Amino acid sequence: MKEKNKALNEKKALAQLGGGQARIDKQHAKGKLTARERIHFLLDDKSFEEVGMLVTHRSTDFGMEKQKFYGDGVVTGYGTINNRLVFVFAQDFTVFGGSLSETHAEKICKIMDLAAQNGAPLIGLNDSGGARIQEGVKSLGGYADIFYRNVRFSGVIPQLSAIMGPCAGGAVYSPAMTDFTIMVENSSYMFVTGPNVVKTVTNETVTAEELGGASAHSVKSGVTHLTAANDIDCLEKLKRLLAFLPQNSNEKTPDLPYEIGEEYREELATIVPESANQPYDMREVIEGIMDEDSFLEVHPDFAENIVVGFARLAGRSVGIVANQPISLAGVLDVNSSRKGARFVRTCDCFNIPLLVLVDVPGFLPGTDQEWNGIITNGAKLLYAFSEATVPRITLITRKAYGGAYDVMNSKHIGADLNFAWPTAEIAVMGAKGASEIIFRKEIGSADDPAAKLAEKEAEYAEKFANPFSATERGFIDEVIDPTLSRRKLIKAFAMLKKKVDTLPNKKHGNIPL
Repeated sequence: MKEKNKALNEKKALAQLGGGQARIDKQHAKGKLTARERIHFLLDDKSFEEVGMLVTHRSTDFGMEKQKFYGDGVVTGYGTINNRLVFVFAQDFTVFGGSLSETHAEKICKIMDLAAQNGAPLIGLNDSGGARIQEGVKSLGGYADIFYRNVRFSGVIPQLSAIMGPCAGGAVYSPAMTDFTIMVENSSYMFVTGPNVVKTVTNETVTAEELGGASAHSVKSGVTHLTAANDIDCLEKLKRLLAFLPQNSNEKTPDLPYEIGEEYREELATIVPESANQPYDMREVIEGIMDEDSFLEVHPDFAENIVVGFARLAGRSVGIVANQPISLAGVLDVNSSRKGARFVRTCDCFNIPLLVLVDVPGFLPGTDQEWNGIITNGAKLLYAFSEATVPRITLITRKAYGGAYDVMNSKHIGADLNFAWPTAEIAVMGAKGASEIIFRKEIGSADDPAAKLAEKEAEYAEKFANPFSATERGFIDEVIDPTLSRRKLIKAFAMLKKKVDTLPNKKHGNIPL
């Protein structure tokens, strides 16, 4: 019995070393934590329970039978974050480069199944060289098994991915299908084909960082939602993000304790400039309305003309979608529409109410936008809002022009409550453009066309460049004092807390992808 226990302890020790202390030291030299260290810093102290510690691969080809390490390159198990159950897997780059084998995949799939069966979030810490080529199609089949579960459990439990090292080839598709992805700067990358293949096929010379680093995917492609300075920062951001999400689609995010006070916010009265053409930062509006220091922006560096993220309002988790006037005047374009649509659908999956802040002059014109599908991409945002059944409230701060007014959670597509500040302008288009069309002949025949245009522009603005015409028709529920916005929204979301809405019976909708 003593010999058996000794052998078991040796196996556990090997597993904890991840295949050799020298490899761990090399990992540390690169400024990276090991798989077990990452789990240690992610989960509550002493809460981790490992599953499959002594698993080894089954491959006997190419001398693999002589190279076996317990755990087979991935640490899997469960624990708690702030006393909430989560399931986690962490790929271990010190064992075969974290490459995915048949048994490696089986361990991940088992944890995914347990997470879905127990209704708890799944967190993947990715650090892998890709498929284990010594195993051939078996490793490819392992990836497909994981992809299948990503899709089956999408919208059932929150799935979060951290890219903390290489992630290439087929491996990138699992994180792409999870709800949120975070990449570590200067030590992680994602791409379908690497720099060498790119060089061979297209004759482009590019580094791994330029091709698929954190900066490339946070700014240019939008593949990653957040970036982190290092491993610890990444793990902290995972924990903060998780705090805004429920355990599963049948639950709601736990509220934080909050005592309602005066809720008057004087700073909101002066944020919108007097000139309709002068920009302002919509983040100031968000910070003035939401609980102090609670806003977590998602995709902050991608499609900056729309702001999305989570915050707390009187302790309650809320998703925010807001046009950003300081970037492209807040217009909707291909990327901002995709970004907004994805976020709206994520909130709707997990019962998170939506607050939409509107200052949108329309859709961005031009051949580039039309040829890149602004029609179908703009329709994605329209579809996402129309499909959402969570509480939805809109606040128009300034411009709401044309089709973009409809798309940005208007009353006509199912918003529950629509408010406007007195500075709101709700019209088909701006006063100048409208006047040039409506009064073209009159302006053209005038002795002073410029003066006549100014006169007609003022006339049109007085009639339409305000929220009152829309309010008279019931498209706006109330024009409110900006300083009272927070109080009004707290009460409105409290009223909608038990909202029940269902979609017509169907297999699923057909979103314009």
